[in-house]
Amino acid sequence: MSLVGFSTVATITLLLCVLTGPDRDDLDEFYTGYSSLSPMRNGLAIAGDYISAATVLGTSGVIALFGYDGVVLALSTALSLMLLMFLLAEPLRNAGRFTMGDALTRRMPGTRSVRITASVVTLASLLPLMLVQLAGTGQLMGFILGFSGESMQTGCIVGVGALMISYAAIGGMKGTALIQILKIVLLLGSGLVVAALMLHRFDWDPGALFDAAAANSGTGDAFLASGLQFAGSVSPGIDMISSHLTVVLGGACLPHITMRMYTADSARQVRRSMSWAVSGVALFVLVITVVGFGATALLGRTVVAGADPRGNTAYLLGTRAVFGAEVSTAETVLFTTVTTAIFLTVLASVAGMILACANSLAHDVFAARVQDMTPRREMLLARLSAAAVGVPAILLATLVQHHSLHPLITLSFCLGASAIAPALVYGLFWRRYTRTGLLATLIGGTLSVLVLMPGTNLVSGSPVAAFPDADFTWFPFTTTGLLSIPAGFLCGWLGTLASGRPRAEEQRRQYEAVEGRILAGAIRRRP
Repeated sequence: MSLVGFSTVATITLLLCVLTGPDRDDLDEFYTGYSSLSPMRNGLAIAGDYISAATVLGTSGVIALFGYDGVVLALSTALSLMLLMFLLAEPLRNAGRFTMGDALTRRMPGTRSVRITASVVTLASLLPLMLVQLAGTGQLMGFILGFSGESMQTGCIVGVGALMISYAAIGGMKGTALIQILKIVLLLGSGLVVAALMLHRFDWDPGALFDAAAANSGTGDAFLASGLQFAGSVSPGIDMISSHLTVVLGGACLPHITMRMYTADSARQVRRSMSWAVSGVALFVLVITVVGFGATALLGRTVVAGADPRGNTAYLLGTRAVFGAEVSTAETVLFTTVTTAIFLTVLASVAGMILACANSLAHDVFAARVQDMTPRREMLLARLSAAAVGVPAILLATLVQHHSLHPLITLSFCLGASAIAPALVYGLFWRRYTRTGLLATLIGGTLSVLVLMPGTNLVSGSPVAAFPDADFTWFPFTTTGLLSIPAGFLCGWLGTLASGRPRAEEQRRQYEAVEGRILAGAIRRRP
């Protein structure tokens, strides 16, 4: 039944993309879908983009294995979207048009170097996440459908990857938005039913659920206290703060999330859209909390870790365990819906990332190089860019599928927090911010992450690292955020100081000319 569900979803979503695909020469329709989505639909699309397969499987696994620390991680993901909602959503919508490069160059037009650098950072931050989703597809399909052959898993990666490229190239923004909406409705609907069944097993008493999970965790009360996830760290408290700070600052600043801000028709619409998005994500946080604790309560922490050391199968194991020994037809249909929703989550998440990278390449790199590029040619370049991004991602995913993928997830969030977040905050709010400062932020924040990441215990020095047999660990924390986030902000500040006072004053005047537009959506009229 799962295979039937996967085939049905793939067919329907591909048909949706074909039916809603833009005309060959309509850039606004391809990049923003004409901003035609209602606030509710746009908000659901934002939530769909934000909740990736890494969130569904990875975060629920952390909850199942580490209890309280996993709940804090889930809350950090919701807090990240709230930070985007209150701080950056409206200025991004007012400053941007199609890509992050548009938003960053609103105050300093004609800076092609900024666009190219923004495109490189976009690719660097989203490619690791794409690899995680694609590489996990083979293992996920094998777990659900019951096969373990490497050739079958590789075939799943290639097939699913080809579908994702098709979604991005054919459907554009509107087509991928409809897939995200379908995904979030299926995911939330099935998840709420499973969470309700889980609570029913414990007489609707969350306390009894948590106590049973702690009893079966093998760690006792430590399961419901802070610090279990980072118990082996040199400084568990600091490591935890660094990890959650990275998630809060980096999660919602990734380019495939911020590009959804440009699809809102007005500042009021982006506020209402973000309200729907935050509500959907917060509701899903409750779902994975209940299902994650339920997996440990019903099966035990040892069984969850035995199926996958990172706990990535905890959501599916908890769903299966809540049915009991005798599974009815309705429960079989529900489990099929859950697996289909996760399959659609992988499809939709990577399609959105491929679209963000393709848009950035076509608009910021190629179109910015040619003064009078026709819309039809730019559309063709965007579609070719989707293939140019997707094909290497598929090939790389087949190579890394048997390694630990957690370093890649962390790398994306660290780049979002250390390079993109400082650039957006400075670029949208600091009047004296210069082109040199912006380039220093993007380049300095990215390099600091790339230098520090190989030294973490996610890459080597632990049984669950990417290279478990090697040990070249020298950085004592799990994520780089504790140093790379301040480094990103510091590089921007130093780069602006190095530009000199005359350049800073010039940038201040340029910013003041568009300040009303960026902060309030107002257009300054000449007397």
